[in-house]
Amino acid sequence: MSPQTRPNPCKTPIQILHEYGINKGSLPVYVMEKAEGEAHHPSFVFSVTIGEVTCTGQGSSKKAAKHVAAEAALKILQMDELALQRGWHLPEYKVLMEAGPPHMREFTVICRMESLSEKAAGNSKKVAKKAAAEKMVARLQSLLGCSEITWPPKLSVQMENLRNSSAEKISLLRRNPLSIPNSDYIQMMLELSKEQGFEVTYFDIDELTVSGQYQCLAELSTCPVTVCHGTGISCSNAHNDAAHSALQYIKIMASSK
Repeated sequence: MSPQTRPNPCKTPIQILHEYGINKGSLPVYVMEKAEGEAHHPSFVFSVTIGEVTCTGQGSSKKAAKHVAAEAALKILQMDELALQRGWHLPEYKVLMEAGPPHMREFTVICRMESLSEKAAGNSKKVAKKAAAEKMVARLQSLLGCSEITWPPKLSVQMENLRNSSAEKISLLRRNPLSIPNSDYIQMMLELSKEQGFEVTYFDIDELTVSGQYQCLAELSTCPVTVCHGTGISCSNAHNDAAHSALQYIKIMASSK
């Protein structure tokens, strides 16, 4: 799956980046770098790392800062995906110049992709890299003759195909119990989805349960769409529980005739 670039009122950049990470096997990691300002006017800076990509974002709330960071990461990943799709070299970044006194440094970074190059400046290397990436995305969009870079449609699979499949992972799912303690159901679901050709998206629910547990929804791009709920003492536990519920549902549907 590739990161989406067109506006989607149903998904935030945080959700899209998380979905991308699930499918790539590398979840984004957010770190609060700075919190400052008055109580009535706070400012937060968060970084997000996914694979080898790290970006930062600033906002008046933690969620807003994460949103900006995720959006910046998606722009860089967008170029990587386009390069892979078209057989191009991945974009390269290089610091061309550092100028200014220690308290007011300015960095100039160049982004190169095949025969194209774009330069941008910023008060940090990360800011300059982000700006250069954004300029390269705009350049690519212009060359491709469209206002957005589009990606292949989301994978989907009919329930009937799951019932008729005799592939390894789904056969194991039919035969084996789903009650083994400490099982990694997220990994099991990932392997099954790759084998059967559907996608899995995890959506965190902001509200905790009455007992104080985290909540999550797992959405499977089956036809019809499958949505299962999970809870846990942490986000990862909730994801694992949702994956467990989804596997149980798939097991029932794939075993019925």
